[in-house]
Parts: sequence; structure tokens; C-alpha cells
Amino acid sequence: MSTKSMMNTSSPDSLSPPLSNTPSMEQTHEEAARAWKPTLPFYLAMTTLALLTFIVALDATALAVALPKIAEEIHGTGLEAFWAGTAFMLCCAVFQPVIGSFSSIFGRMQLILGSVVFFLAGCIGCALAQNFNSILICRAIQGAGGGGIVVMTEIVVCDLIPLRLRGQWFGLLSGMYAVGTVLGPIIGGAFAQHVTWRWIFWINLPFIGIAIVMVPLSMNLKVARSSFMEKAKRIDYIGSVIFIGSATGFLMGVSWGGVQYPWGSWRTIVPIVVGLAGFLGFYFYEDRVAVEPIFPTRVLKNKNIASAYMQTTIHSLIVLSLVYYLPLYYEGVKGFNSTITGVAVFPETFTVAPAAVVIGIVIGKIGTYRWAVWSGWLISILGLGVLYLMDVETTTVQWIFLNLTAGVGTGFLYPGLQFTIQAACEDEDLAQAVSMYSFFRALGQTLGVAVGGVILQNQLAVKIGAYPSLAPMAKSYSQDATALAHMLKLMPHSQDRTDLIQAYADALKVVWIVMCGLAGLGLLFSVVIKDYPLDRFVPAAQAIEGEKKKEGDAEATTAPSS
Repeated sequence: MSTKSMMNTSSPDSLSPPLSNTPSMEQTHEEAARAWKPTLPFYLAMTTLALLTFIVALDATALAVALPKIAEEIHGTGLEAFWAGTAFMLCCAVFQPVIGSFSSIFGRMQLILGSVVFFLAGCIGCALAQNFNSILICRAIQGAGGGGIVVMTEIVVCDLIPLRLRGQWFGLLSGMYAVGTVLGPIIGGAFAQHVTWRWIFWINLPFIGIAIVMVPLSMNLKVARSSFMEKAKRIDYIGSVIFIGSATGFLMGVSWGGVQYPWGSWRTIVPIVVGLAGFLGFYFYEDRVAVEPIFPTRVLKNKNIASAYMQTTIHSLIVLSLVYYLPLYYEGVKGFNSTITGVAVFPETFTVAPAAVVIGIVIGKIGTYRWAVWSGWLISILGLGVLYLMDVETTTVQWIFLNLTAGVGTGFLYPGLQFTIQAACEDEDLAQAVSMYSFFRALGQTLGVAVGGVILQNQLAVKIGAYPSLAPMAKSYSQDATALAHMLKLMPHSQDRTDLIQAYADALKVVWIVMCGLAGLGLLFSVVIKDYPLDRFVPAAQAIEGEKKKEGDAEATTAPSS
């Protein structure tokens, strides 16, 4: 069989030749993949990607705690503050698949730099803003840039590293994202309280400056030469518009449901229904009409990948519910301030990254990943289940240990699900498949905030209403769980305060029960996945210059003679 025929085969089981620094005629694919060694440009590239991942995660969560202070300073409303926070996540999600598709046409480095520039422009605009309209527009720009950074980071990692060895590096990036997510509220609250909220954006500039210099130096990624007009003709304009419109409508409906409008309002239902109908139309257009689709529908026809996308959505939903609603336990039930709360969530958040890195390394060593997915869901079910035990009288030692298991379980799933998608995917579809993985992860994050919020709001009304002296205020107290947590700190000690705190703890227990059930659903979805071989290096069309020659040499020496 010739090298070319090997690369063009339609089955993911037919492995493409790996990159090797020490090729030999006797090397197997497994040996060649294991022989791959990181170089200095690679380490510089990964450092840059990790830095970019960190600042995006930091900005995604830093603003939320500062919004009340911003609203007070520039005379904004609560609704304007809500949309300032939501615009970033919404734009971060909807542009990811389109940016991933564009990178295959215009080049990875160009899209990374473009995303960084958008993120920079959004940061500067927000830092200088004098009203919420300006903040809203600039947060949307910043979100589009942040989404591009996230998806391009994952695509470039796939370009640079053999499949078998990606786990530890994806684990590193997941760890940086987790650290940024945790530190965001702490840094944002500190700036808003002690300096100025504008420093939430100014602090990004040195990191962005380093990234702008390092991207072209460390990621000299090459793309096939052609004119701009030839590249522009390859863009799937109609598919891009349908997808962005559908995703925006759906996510807007989910985001403002229960906040700006009731869930039963037509203003909530119509965008969600239209968005879902748009997704269906997008699928048929990409499947039947598009010449170079932004998302090849054949990817979804693989059971591994379709199942992994569903699991990714559920996984992200659970993780964001933990990130958003676990701090409310410490603030509303334990009475901690925001700084102590940020430290209190460490047992859950800081077990995610080590678990992800270790499992990524183990998967690379043994060459299978299905066990990691199954184990991750089982441990997550256990970890979310024991959170039910967190009550008013739970001691510090108890809640520390109760939080550890959920962090480990969700950490297992990051590399497990990434390997599930990438091992089953055709080489030529990898960029688009990874882009959609990023989108489904962002979709899960949005759903996590919405679903967790609905459960908590409804259960607060039920639990508070169970106390006769509090029943008349049950509806008003349950409208804003965050505001209620702050109010509890200021209330004088009384039986009503004691009952409210108990109701708060009981309402949060229901959130963990639902998340535990969703983890069980994720486990059911995982039953259909199977292990594909990991001993392959996708022949990256946009590898770092200087690595291409090695890749070609490896193909020549590992391919069997015809």
C-alpha cells in the first residue's frame, strides 16, 4: 500500500503515519508515536497557548463579582449588568465553529492572532467604557476573541502532538483554565473593592502583549499558498450565518429565561424554538448543499463522536453548576465573604487539573480511553451524590473531603472525552470536530448556569414556603439566590434567619441531586463508545515550519512498501 492511499483511507482505524524524530524502517506506528520528542519551538508554543487560555478563563469569571460595583459607578441597571456578563459567554460560544473552519482556509496562526487582537480590543474598550452600552459591545467583541483563542488552542495542539501523547498537554490547558476560572472572581472582587473595576481589563494587557509577540515567533504554522480571493470562495457563508443565528437565538432564550423574562413567556420560548429549528436547518444544509461545510455532518454519524458531544454538554453543565452554585453554599449557608469563598472552592476546583493531567498521561501509556470515561462518570456520580450531605452544621474538614470526589471525577472526563472524539475522527475532519467539541462545551456551560438557576430558584420558593413565618416572602426571597446569600450575612440572629439558612442549604441539595442524575445520564451515553487506536499522528497541514521535513521523513520510513 502506498503512503498516499494510507492517508486517504476513510476509516479512523487506518492510522496515518506518525511524526518521529528517530525514524527507522522497523518502527511501528506505536513506536514512532512514542519516539516523538518536544522541541524548543513546541515548548514556546505551548507556553503561549497556556497563557492565552489562562487570561480567557480569568476574564470569563472576573467581571461577574464586580458588576454591582460597576452598575453603581456608571449608573447602570441590573438588567444591563446581566447582559454585560452574558455577552462574553454568548459570543464566545457561537463563533467557535466558524473560527475553527476559517483556520483551515486562512491558516491557524492568522486566526490565533486575529482572535488575540479582538480580545485586546474588547479589553481596552471595556477599560475605557463610560456606560453599559459600551461595555456590552466590547464584552461581545472580547467574547468572540476569547472563543477564537479557546478553539484555536485545541486545534493547534492537535496539529502539533501525536494523538497518543495529547492527554497530558490537554490536561495542562484544562488546568490553566481551571486556575483562571477560580482566580477570576477573587481578582475581580479585589480590584472592584480595593482599586477600580477597570483593572480587571487593564491587567490583561501585559499578557496579551507577550502573546502577540510569542505567537508568530513560536507558532510559525504554514498553510497552503493561495490568493485571498481563492480562500474567500471556500467560505461557507450561508452555513455560517445559519449557525450563528441559530446558536445566538437559542442561547439568548436560555440565558434570559427566568431572569429578564419568565420561562413560560413567548419572549423566552420563541428564541429557543427558532434556534432549535435553525440547528435542524443547518444540519440539512451542511449535509445536502454546502460544498465545503463548516461542520461535516459525517462526523455526527460516528457513534463515538455523537455520544461524546452529548456527554461533553452534560459534563460542562455539571462543572458550571458547581462553579456557580457551590460558592453560594459557602456564602449563603456558611456566611463566608467572597475571598474566603474563593479559597473554599479549592478542594473541588483544584482537583480537576491534576486528575486531568494524570489521566491524560495514563491514557497515553496504555493506549485506551474508554475506561477513563466510564470511571469519570462513576466517580462524578459518587462525588455529586455526597454533596447532598453538605448541611448547615457540616464542619470544615467534612466539606473539604466531600468536595474532593466531584473534582476528581470531572477531571477524569476532560481527557477521556477529548480522546473519544479525536481517536474516532477522520484526519481531514479533525479541526471541525474539535471546534464543535468546544461549542458543545460552551453550550453546556450556558445550560449549567440556566438549569442550576431554575432549580435553585424553584426550590428556594418551596423550602422557604414550608416555614409559616417566611411563606409570605418566599417568592421575593427566591428571585435572586445571590442577593439572598448577601442578605443573610446582614440579618440579625433570629429564628427566621436560622430557618432561611436551612432552607438555602436544603434547596442546594436538590441542585446536587439533579446534577447527580445528569451524571448518570452521561454514563448511559458513554455505554456506546468504543476504543479506537491512539497510535497515529495526524499529518498536520499546518505543522510548525521545520517539523514538516521530519513528518515527511517519518511517513517515508514508517509506511509499508507497496
